[in-house]
Amino acid sequence: MKNILIVILSFILTVTVFAENDGAKNPEQTPAETVSITGQVTDFISGEALTGVEVTIEGTDIKTYTDFDGNFKVDNLKAGKYNIIASYISYKKSLVENYDVKEKACDVDIKLQAD
Repeated sequence: MKNILIVILSFILTVTVFAENDGAKNPEQTPAETVSITGQVTDFISGEALTGVEVTIEGTDIKTYTDFDGNFKVDNLKAGKYNIIASYISYKKSLVENYDVKEKACDVDIKLQAD
């Protein structure tokens, strides 16, 4: 009786270990890969970097601002197409439509025109 119980417990343990390892190899269970968008916002005429420009991803709650060199970065996006909106006081809003984000890091340059 003891031997049968040991065999059954060994079988259950073996099945459990293989089931856990098989789940790790299943691509449907791995988390979705995320990508980043980086870029710079400059003045259309002078080419000067603009500080504090609000950069939003349309259809999401994601919002960031440019640094002192006009650079911005948006992390943790799923690959796909996005509309990127840049807005700044005394400048016209800029819309980058259907920006296709495929790679791990994408770079976009936005030029704003004075209003």
